[in-house]
Amino acid sequence: MTDPRIHGLYAITDPTLIPDRRLLPAAEAALRGGAHLLQYRDKTASSAQRRQRASQLQALCRKHGALFLVNDDPTLAADIDADGVHIGQSDGGIARARQLLGPDKIIGVTCHSNLILAEQAADAGADYVAFGRFFPSRTKPQAPPADPLILDRARQRLTIPLVAIGGVDADNGCQLLAQGADALAVIHALFSHQSPEQIEQAARRLAALFSPA
Repeated sequence: MTDPRIHGLYAITDPTLIPDRRLLPAAEAALRGGAHLLQYRDKTASSAQRRQRASQLQALCRKHGALFLVNDDPTLAADIDADGVHIGQSDGGIARARQLLGPDKIIGVTCHSNLILAEQAADAGADYVAFGRFFPSRTKPQAPPADPLILDRARQRLTIPLVAIGGVDADNGCQLLAQGADALAVIHALFSHQSPEQIEQAARRLAALFSPA
């Protein structure tokens, strides 16, 4: 049975789309709109800035009953007692993240379009695996493409949740859910909007994909 915590709209911040003062209002708008998970992703800020912003985002997530994860930095996630971390294939490994975070925190792993990597991650104790990009991505245009059918194959072989990422929006998300995705990770379709009101509306459209017809 998959972890029920990893389900629904999974918002990921981007410092280019929502820099500095826009970060917190934008993130809260996504949470108001129905994001169940929020990941703080920022590879450009200083350590002090990242810690401050992560702490502020975590407070917002707790206010809205959402989960907060840190991208690529299990040490920061442990320091602020985040709900978990998302790591890539070169971010220190699941064992190190688990040692830092403890047994109850969430560890997600990027697996691109590689089912073997996903199986290895599951065996090593990952709480979810992420596949993608499934559609053209403005955030990571050079990311290797993934066929949505990998979600169906992964669903047959894995019991942990599957997250779909890469060009996901309210128009194509249903296809990925039908193939077996438990959560949709979204960046541009949320945070490319200029106002918090527009971000909240976009989040509501995406969150509605998970509601029964």
